[in-house]
Amino acid sequence: MAAKKRKKSAAPKRMKVQAHSRTTEFTDADLKTVEVIDKTAKRIEKEINRRILPELKFPVRALSNVTYDKKVGYFQIGTGTKSRHMSVNTVKNFAQTLRLMAVSKEMVENDDFATKREAYYVSKNWGECKFNEQTESDSVMDDIEALASREGLSRESLRYYPEEHGGRVAGQLTIVDRDKRSGEALRIDCTRMGTGAYSVPHSVEHLEFETKAKFILVIETGGMFGRLNEHEFWADGDCILVEMGGVPTRATRRFVRRLSESRPRKIPVYAFVDCDPYGIANIYRTLKVGSGNAAHINKFFCVPHAEYLGVTPQDIIDFKLEDACHELQKVDIKRAKDALKNDPFFMSQPKWKKAITQMLKTGMRAEQQALAKWGLNFVLEEYLPRKLADKASFLP
Repeated sequence: MAAKKRKKSAAPKRMKVQAHSRTTEFTDADLKTVEVIDKTAKRIEKEINRRILPELKFPVRALSNVTYDKKVGYFQIGTGTKSRHMSVNTVKNFAQTLRLMAVSKEMVENDDFATKREAYYVSKNWGECKFNEQTESDSVMDDIEALASREGLSRESLRYYPEEHGGRVAGQLTIVDRDKRSGEALRIDCTRMGTGAYSVPHSVEHLEFETKAKFILVIETGGMFGRLNEHEFWADGDCILVEMGGVPTRATRRFVRRLSESRPRKIPVYAFVDCDPYGIANIYRTLKVGSGNAAHINKFFCVPHAEYLGVTPQDIIDFKLEDACHELQKVDIKRAKDALKNDPFFMSQPKWKKAITQMLKTGMRAEQQALAKWGLNFVLEEYLPRKLADKASFLP
């Protein structure tokens, strides 16, 4: 009986509509996607019939066109736009944009999807309108997503999915998925995955979560995730482990975002990554506030309340890791200085400016695995417990 009373606020609303001579269940996002595509197509048709050159406007996707407000918590797209008028030189690109939008509508109506690679190959049946390289289809797809983002839609809403899935998950969490054929609820207990782990699917909007975990620990490397999972750190720490595997995929970020907001009070999210400019300014920054190139969809995928547990430049000193470090390379120094000078997030955070300046001064970077200097399981027996007992030391 308890299972029947479980709150299902995370599940998307669905309604049945008739499409292509069959009944399809549409979510609110599906209906909005079809509406946006139809509206855009009808506007262009109307302009053509009135002998007006049609135009498409897209937000400029770059760090130069983002704003950062601590109260909002992520990079927001600015007011900069770029226009594309249909002309002799742009007619092919214009047609490709409309064709990809038409494919999107068809996939929504048929509850299907396409990877970015498949979208490129679909165009091979478009005659002179086909894409010559996947970089062309990717660019058009990004423009369409930027256009749709104004209506609160993402690429996943358009049914274009990335090739890669998300990372792995283990710990105090039950995921409620559904059977595609019967609609039956499938309960996946992430504490009972044996020596493996749950793999985040490319779309996570339909998932529901049940957890009493105290926090979510997102981990940069697969090796460190494997060690913590193998020794069931999630049991001792009463937490959920999520592997990022470098810069987290869209699916991983969206999973962590939805999971962290699945309870009335947000579940704390702590990041555990390498202490180097890439881990800080690319991996962590992307998780927390997003990126300039994807500013139009940061509101869906970033985790604004995430905090940086470590490894920090101060950890190198506190845990005496100096002889387990590596020297900063030229590319590291450039990335760190760029973060201090041009990145709105780091520029607004005094603690981060101090930490990055400290890293540049010492000239050292440290991997998570450097903690193995004190023993293979030092990280789970000493480092993480000490860090978790001093949350005031976490970086924003």
